[in-house]
Amino acid sequence: MFANNLKYLREKHNMDQLDLAIKLGRKSSSSVSEWEKGKYTPKIGVLNDIAEIFGVSITDLMNKDLSLETESRDSLVRIYDNLQPDRQRVVYETAEQQYNEQNNVVELPTNNEVEIYGAVSAGTGEYLLDGKPELVEYDGDVPAHDFAVVVNGDSMLPLFDDKQIIFVKKTTEVRSGQIVIADYDQQAFVKKYVSDESGSRFVSLNKKYDDMPIDGNHESSIFGVVVL
Repeated sequence: MFANNLKYLREKHNMDQLDLAIKLGRKSSSSVSEWEKGKYTPKIGVLNDIAEIFGVSITDLMNKDLSLETESRDSLVRIYDNLQPDRQRVVYETAEQQYNEQNNVVELPTNNEVEIYGAVSAGTGEYLLDGKPELVEYDGDVPAHDFAVVVNGDSMLPLFDDKQIIFVKKTTEVRSGQIVIADYDQQAFVKKYVSDESGSRFVSLNKKYDDMPIDGNHESSIFGVVVL
């Protein structure tokens, strides 16, 4: 891969073999010629110099087919430049969406519409996070969040009302006293997480509901912390 990349980069930068050799402090092009024929690979110090000359990383220089990467990028730019403005906008928005998904960027709705990923129970337990989100109108400021759900039930009164939309940040690391979305015996709840000398448990704010102990008799995990 190095031999092909070296020749590609040299020709891309309009250098002949002697030009590159001189930049590397050599008097003849024989070494460059042998590198491009694949007879041997230069030492790490020379590889670093070559990478700096062409503005690439040593890893890419040794492992990637740089000609394909550049040709793909150039082809994309050429196609984009020949599209009509409305089609260019579609390409840009699609690329931006892919970039945000790749880097886990959460875009907050600008029109107070919220994607609801199902319901969590303040009573019997339910969860629909893996389902298709439902877009609903939200009357209020939308905080930064990873997903939103609807509360079903009254066990978290007076903090959360039945059918209230709540926003959640994904995490598995929580502190005692935080309000969490938790999976408990394969059903999901919104509860207060408590851990003290009596053990760990999920607690309802409405005292008519019993605590849910976190122990070997129950399967439990935490999806995230509710944004308050």
